This record gives sequence, C-alpha cells and structure tokens, in this order.
Amino acid sequence: MTAQRRRLLFLYGVAVAVYVLDRGSKILAEQHLEGRPAIRLVDDIVHLRFTTNAGGAFGLFGGQPWLFFGATVLISAIIVVSSPKVASTMSAVGLGLILGGALGNLTDRVIRGPGVTGRVVDFIDLRIWPVFNLADSAIVIGAVLVALAAFRREP
Repeated sequence: MTAQRRRLLFLYGVAVAVYVLDRGSKILAEQHLEGRPAIRLVDDIVHLRFTTNAGGAFGLFGGQPWLFFGATVLISAIIVVSSPKVASTMSAVGLGLILGGALGNLTDRVIRGPGVTGRVVDFIDLRIWPVFNLADSAIVIGAVLVALAAFRREP
C-alpha cells in the first residue's frame, strides 16, 4: 500500500469514527439528558447538560445557522476534493477530524430544524466555556493538527 493511500485511509477512517461517535453521543444526550438537570462528572469542572444552539463551534455566532451550513458544505467539499493530495499523516488525521465533526454538526442542522436552520445538540459543559459536543472538539483539534502539519512540512 502506498503512503498516499494509507493517508487517505487515515483521513476517511478518522472522519467515519468521529461521525459515528458524535452521532451516538448526541443520541445518548437526547435520550438521557434532555429535560433533566445537569449531571456532575468531575466536581465543578465537567458537567453533562443538554442544550442546543444554532451557531458554530462552542455556540459562537448563534444567529446565523445558514452561514454555518454553507461553510460546512464548502469546507467538507474542499477536504474531499483535496484529499488525494494530503501531504502527511498528521494532515490526514486533522482533516479527518474536521470532516467527521463538520458532518456530525451538519447532520444536526438538517434533522433538527426546518431547512438548514436546525440546531446542534451540545452537552459537554466545562462551566467556563460555552457548552459543546464531540464534533466541536474534533473540529478544533483537527484544525490544530493541520496547522502543526503545515509548520512541520519540509521543503
């Protein structure tokens, strides 16, 4: 197997894993947290609390769900089209995290509201940051990995 093919497998394997974990965690959050008080996991640091938002990662820019829908579709398409040219395993993993997280939140927007204005399920509450989900985390970690890979690129 060529290095390029291995990187593609990493990218799409990570994307599928993130998507499945994100969707599963959101289904569990809906079933076990919606309409109930927050569950304290780690003292006053980590709580599980069901909420939804129409904004981007970590609830930012909540009044424009159509903007995030369009950006998600565009970014996902760019990742898919450029995936055969992924330069490193780190880039592949980072792009897979971004793609899986983006598609997880995109699925919420489609199934949880009219048209593309649906709300995204969030449930991880650190009490010092807006409530978020696994997809949000994957997108941020993926972006960091892609940036690190860009800096590590050899001439």
